[in-house]
Amino acid sequence: MSIIKKEMKFKVDSFRKIPNPYLKSDNPTERDYQMYILICDVKNIPDDIPMETNPRKQSLKTDVAKSINKSLLETTDQRNFYLLNRGLLLSAKTVSYNNETKEISIFFEDDEKHGDVDGGHTYEIIKKNRDVLESNSQYVKIEILTGVEDMFEQLAKARNYSVKVQDKSMAELCGDFQIIKDALVDQPYYDELSYKENDTKRIDIMDILTLLNMFNIEKYPVDKTAKNHPIVSYTSKASCLKTYEQAYKESKTKGIENNPYYKMKNIIPDIVNLYEHLELKIHKYYKGESKEKKLYGAITGVTKVKSNNPKFKTRFYGNPVEYQTPNGFMYPIIGAFRALVKEENGMYTWKIKPLDLIEKVGNELVTNTISSSRELGNNPNATGKSLQTWSSLFKTILIEGIMQD
Repeated sequence: MSIIKKEMKFKVDSFRKIPNPYLKSDNPTERDYQMYILICDVKNIPDDIPMETNPRKQSLKTDVAKSINKSLLETTDQRNFYLLNRGLLLSAKTVSYNNETKEISIFFEDDEKHGDVDGGHTYEIIKKNRDVLESNSQYVKIEILTGVEDMFEQLAKARNYSVKVQDKSMAELCGDFQIIKDALVDQPYYDELSYKENDTKRIDIMDILTLLNMFNIEKYPVDKTAKNHPIVSYTSKASCLKTYEQAYKESKTKGIENNPYYKMKNIIPDIVNLYEHLELKIHKYYKGESKEKKLYGAITGVTKVKSNNPKFKTRFYGNPVEYQTPNGFMYPIIGAFRALVKEENGMYTWKIKPLDLIEKVGNELVTNTISSSRELGNNPNATGKSLQTWSSLFKTILIEGIMQD
């Protein structure tokens, strides 16, 4: 719980407290949920309602946002914005109302549980446009709930599903990414990680999850006969999130120490570094020691920076790079290094650090991957989905790991 202790006072045009229908006795064990309904002139709404409780970042470019904007500014005929719009839903610690001044007082205490739960787009559009209304008035409905701290996550999910919130946003709201945040807090790209939809930060947490899924040795065991490989990391980000969420959910009963992603936390920065390293050097690994004229940029799916254009940026560190490599090449190679992971004292660690091995086998891995693409019709997408490619690269690292362990 993070204490904010914030009080807001503003005038309303209509106020009603809706009695809790279950509070029909003096039983102290009954939860005192309370609901308040307000109708308020949009010009009177405060500018600083806490927004950390809303699972979405607000984008005013969507069709829904444009529709809200149009409805708010429609004042020539009936002004019925408060009827057409769902309004705002707030969670608060306490609510009080002054009948004489028609002023409401809302007290927020916990920034993880108190604030805007639904209606964030409506709120941002109101703030942006209310001065345009000039002398015209528009009204909005505000619903406030108190006593809902113990069911806040359930409430947020239920109220945001009319325009479905991305699952990653709900996971962030519930604090499920804390393992990853703790693991990456010291990394230079930490503040550029995005956990919510419509967030403009550079790195999507889903890209991290797809990498981590490839090193979940409980789901994809490391052995000589391994037939199950994490191809889903390439084909479905949603499945990787689902696997992560399931592990997180189970750890609430089984204990966090049994969560494979918790066991993985010490090697998570290394996994991201491995991706960065390969992204920067894959063209060099392709050429290797060969004296042939091997043009990495001529390979189907690879994009080379055009003359006089700025260089591309690597996915995580944002370093300049001359080539963009498809994940159909990157992921099977990265996934092969799962063969170096072992569990020791309840945590994942390396048999050999990946960067200590990749210089030796990089040329073989990259050459074999591109050969697979050519055999599949110069198709990086088919390469990323090829079980044979994943299996072959995995065995290469597995054998090298055994030889050097």
